[in-house]
Amino acid sequence: EQGLYEFDGTCCYESADEFKKEHKGWGTRVFDYSRYEVQSFLVSNALYWLKEFHFDGLRVDAVASMLYLDYDRKDGEWRPNKWGGKENLEAIDFLKKLSCRVFEACPYALFVAEESTAFPKVTHPTYVGGLGFNYKWNMGWMNDVLSYMQIDTLWRADHHNKLTFGMCYAYSENYILPLSHDEVVHLKGSLINKMFGDYDTKFAQLKTLLGFQYAHPGKKLNFMGGELAQWNEWSEAKELDWMLLTYPKHDAHQRFVRELNKTYKKYKPLYQLDQSWDGFKWILADRAADNVLVFERLDKKGNVMLVVLNFSQYDYHNYGFNVDKGKYELVLNSDDFKYGGRGVDVAETLTSDAGYVEVVMPASSVQYYKKV
Repeated sequence: EQGLYEFDGTCCYESADEFKKEHKGWGTRVFDYSRYEVQSFLVSNALYWLKEFHFDGLRVDAVASMLYLDYDRKDGEWRPNKWGGKENLEAIDFLKKLSCRVFEACPYALFVAEESTAFPKVTHPTYVGGLGFNYKWNMGWMNDVLSYMQIDTLWRADHHNKLTFGMCYAYSENYILPLSHDEVVHLKGSLINKMFGDYDTKFAQLKTLLGFQYAHPGKKLNFMGGELAQWNEWSEAKELDWMLLTYPKHDAHQRFVRELNKTYKKYKPLYQLDQSWDGFKWILADRAADNVLVFERLDKKGNVMLVVLNFSQYDYHNYGFNVDKGKYELVLNSDDFKYGGRGVDVAETLTSDAGYVEVVMPASSVQYYKKV
């Protein structure tokens, strides 16, 4: 009795086909994407938000539920399309039409798909057979990494692939790495509560996670409250827990996030080649037993940012690996006292005369070194 549900007493906006008209798991009706008047209504809504309210962009939620006829349906509850497949051809055509109309009206809009399967070419142009979005949430990266961060550091070695697998498909789409509202509601716990460890370790692990996110190929999305290390889940009924900033650990965490944002904007290797292997180079990808990752990000001019990550509970001293010859200067260290860290002494400058360096890796920390 609300919204567009049987708006005129019949299936006006939704399909009348029993195999298509409802997502029973959600208790919601499904738009009939084959009807031109429904398409017009939806396209007009999208353009209204963009043009009249000057939105920067739109996110289409649960795209997978649109793309597949068998989504959340058992055998016998759906019918194949005319080609015998499970793809919803009308919905696919509509999404292509919608993306074209969005970019015709607002060429610089963000048009983002929250799509949880491996449907191909979500962020490819429609003229090459894509859906036409310009970004897609990387749900796989998010699920893997958050799952990893909840594991006891003693047992993470067997799950190291959760950190590295994302690079196997990082360039298949234009990805956004989301730590979104979806992950801090409905009893899922806040970001810091997802981190393994005691009070201090949770803060250190969260900073390490954010340092990994910002250095990993893909654009960044962080939901409000994460920058405060808020303990409570997000609630639309109240404001954020701003009083947490009166506590040193939370104030220091916000200071780290602020500096992380500044660092990201300042150094092009962290963002310029997000869609190309030319912008990424593994240094250490397989040190699973140590819970360590080391890689480089590069920009178009070949400038290098060396990223050193220690997800373990141990400090590592004189930890060696091969890098190109040259000097590397520290630009960010999550273990710094000013960010609530322990202040373990790390090198301000690394010198590689023979293509090899040794570093200090504080437990649960990330360091960025720029090559000079």
